[in-house]
Amino acid sequence: MKRGIYILANDKVIDQTLALINSIRFYDQETPIVMIPYNDDYHKLEDLFTHFSNITVFENLDLINYFSEQITKICGKDLLDRPNLLRKLVCWFGPLDEFLYIDTDIVVFNKIADNLNYLAEYDFICYDYQHSGGIDQVFNPAIQENNIFSEDELKGVFNSGFWISRKGIVSEDNIWEVFQDCTRYPEYFYLLNSDQTILNYLILKYVPRHFNIARGMEKVPGNWGGSSHFQIKDNILIDSQLKQPLQFIHWAGIKIKPGCPYWEIWDYYRSLNPNLPTYIPPQPVKQSFLRKTLRNIKNKLKL
Repeated sequence: MKRGIYILANDKVIDQTLALINSIRFYDQETPIVMIPYNDDYHKLEDLFTHFSNITVFENLDLINYFSEQITKICGKDLLDRPNLLRKLVCWFGPLDEFLYIDTDIVVFNKIADNLNYLAEYDFICYDYQHSGGIDQVFNPAIQENNIFSEDELKGVFNSGFWISRKGIVSEDNIWEVFQDCTRYPEYFYLLNSDQTILNYLILKYVPRHFNIARGMEKVPGNWGGSSHFQIKDNILIDSQLKQPLQFIHWAGIKIKPGCPYWEIWDYYRSLNPNLPTYIPPQPVKQSFLRKTLRNIKNKLKL
């Protein structure tokens, strides 16, 4: 049985991806990492994989393209926001029998692959407090109003950036049926977060044995980069309320740049590998004279 980690990336997120991989490899030199290309622009990133152990590109590119084509065939080109994020669905049909999927706006603080051991009891595992906000940014209210899922089932909504599963839990037919439902009942789905709404619908409908670590018997730290109560200690983050270390930090919805929450942590892990290119922060875009003038006029009109 082959275990490992999937990520979804391309050249546009090189620095985020390197920070994530650096953090994984700092605590774990062995677990395979497989990159699913977000699009065809990933070869600069791929060239840097020579500086790491046991990391490869998803071999079956035809399968990835097939998934993208099928999604477009069912949903059209305009229904979904950033449909290439849904390429992560190929995880269930890739080379890994048991796998952890991680978005690139994350860095980890331990041997994160140990969470695969939850698969001894469950078929799908996540770890976040997305459910504390109800169905916001996951589904639209119509899904409650039409009783598509029970209130108890909807307490199981989760963030799509960190999750664990295994081959054989969902089928291609299951996946295409979800997209068919999305085209028939778009009012149920929060389509500004296409991958999150589709993945949640898929799991709630077809995978009854799912578990959120954050909803277990013991209180555990959160991991959202927008939380203000984490403290930096020895290059990891500590939940100051629970006095426990985080497993990872996820800058979901937050642009990672100097001055963002917990920037020092991200910068530390991005800089860990001396063989990699030095990180150069993007320069602020200078506004043209015309744009500045129009903005000043607009502000004066508000007075």
